[in-house]
Amino acid sequence: MTRISYRTALSGDKPQKRLVKGVKRMAGRNSAGRITTRHKGGGHKRRLRDIDFRFLKRDIPAIIETVEYDPHRSAFIACALYADGERLYIVVPKNMKVGDSFTVKEKTPIKVGNRLQLKNVPIGTFVYNIELKPEGGAKLARSAGNYAEVVAHDGGYTQLKMPSSEVRRVLSTCWASVGEASNDEHRLVNYGKAGRNRWRGIRPTVRGSAMNAVDHPHGGGEGKAGRGHRRARSKWGKPTGKGQKTRRPKKYSNSLIVKRRKVGKKRK
Repeated sequence: MTRISYRTALSGDKPQKRLVKGVKRMAGRNSAGRITTRHKGGGHKRRLRDIDFRFLKRDIPAIIETVEYDPHRSAFIACALYADGERLYIVVPKNMKVGDSFTVKEKTPIKVGNRLQLKNVPIGTFVYNIELKPEGGAKLARSAGNYAEVVAHDGGYTQLKMPSSEVRRVLSTCWASVGEASNDEHRLVNYGKAGRNRWRGIRPTVRGSAMNAVDHPHGGGEGKAGRGHRRARSKWGKPTGKGQKTRRPKKYSNSLIVKRRKVGKKRK
């Protein structure tokens, strides 16, 4: 079992009461109460932090006041104090600490934490908290240690190499933050025991080959039987895992994909 040394990474401050609220856990169920995501339920009680992903406070310098833990995400968050006195939570980049400053501006120096439009970001720069649509709020590269690399500017679009190794076009008027998301050691954590995953709200996953034939395409057979097909399948018969392509052939964003992601261990 391994843990992250929060004592050295966080500032030790309590959450901002105005930016925290209780939230009902849906446990993988939709509004009708039906399970739409399996293996979810239970877990420790959490309070939701109101994170600013839109960054609408432009041309107002801000200073990092605290660096805190957020139970709803793998990256750390920071309380940013703006010059006009307002406090907002943001996903803090790696190597940014209490007392550091940043600005949100269309053209601003390429410094860790600063946020600007992609058309003004030089090629080779690492960015995170990236928008998919202008003013739509950050959607890409928000998890711990994640970033995308700017590889080209062409015809009103910026090409980004995503964490998955996919090269994707995004409108150059979209905004992104310079740097990479904090807590890059998150991927090295070994949870060590099943109970630790239950604290996180993750329920057990049963192998398809351990089920009956009526419950899964891999199930049934005498003793330890093979799955019986060339390709692995999900419970609903769709291809899954082992490097198989699962993307829909007519997905709306196909025209924006310059290079498909690589699969397997040697993705980089």
